[in-house]
This record gives sequence, structure tokens and C-alpha cells, in this order.
Amino acid sequence: MAHRDFRVQTRGQGLYEVTRELAAWVAEVAPSEALLTLFIRHTSASLLIQENADPDVQTDLKVFFHRLVPPTTDPSQSWMVHTYEGPDDMPAHVKAALLPVSLQIPVLDGRMALGTWQGVYLFEHRDNPHSRHITAMLR
Repeated sequence: MAHRDFRVQTRGQGLYEVTRELAAWVAEVAPSEALLTLFIRHTSASLLIQENADPDVQTDLKVFFHRLVPPTTDPSQSWMVHTYEGPDDMPAHVKAALLPVSLQIPVLDGRMALGTWQGVYLFEHRDNPHSRHITAMLR
């Protein structure tokens, strides 16, 4: 068993790929077979496994979730009360409630068993830059 915390610096809303960093750590720890569990320690960001071949996928996902849960400055969101940290505050919490905050990935032959076009992403839901923490555990 092994664990590590990864820190990801974000520059605002969007998807930030962490596949390379995770793969390097898994290879360093070198379990032949294990289960990698990832957990993001925040309530306004998520984790996703998503296509990493075409950057348009990340763009479309960001736009989709912005349209699904716009900021509280949008008249359709006038019902939201929690705006303490700005108009992106509560929408970020809603997005994080809809999307996973933990992932499990099999490790086979010392490598994450991801599909050909799959990557692991931190999905930042806030407008401002943040330092995000992902806890990784291999068992």
C-alpha cells in the first residue's frame, strides 16, 4: 500500500490533465496489480476520466456545465443564496455535487488500465486560480 498527495495549480474554470503525474508515481511505486483510488479534497472541483485526444472535448464540457449551472449573475440563478465568495461560488458546489470527487482505476502490470484515449482530469469549477489537492492511494 502507498499513498501520495498531488497538488494541482489551476488558472480558473476548466479541465487540468493529471494523467502523466499519476502514471509516473504509479510506475515509481511499481505495484504489479493494485487499485488506484483518487480523492479531491475540495467542494468546488471534481475528478473525471475523459478523452484526452481532442482538446475540443474539454472545451465542450466546460461550456456544457457553464450552461447547465451558470453563475448567480444569470437571472435564472436568482434562487441561489450562497454567494459568499462570488457569483461562481454556489454554481461550483452544484457542479461538484453532480460530478465525481473520487475515482478508482485498476493498475495492471504496473500501469493504470486506462483506455487508449482516456486521461484523468481535475475539473476546476471556480473562476479564480486555486491550489487543489488530490489524495492518491494504491492498494
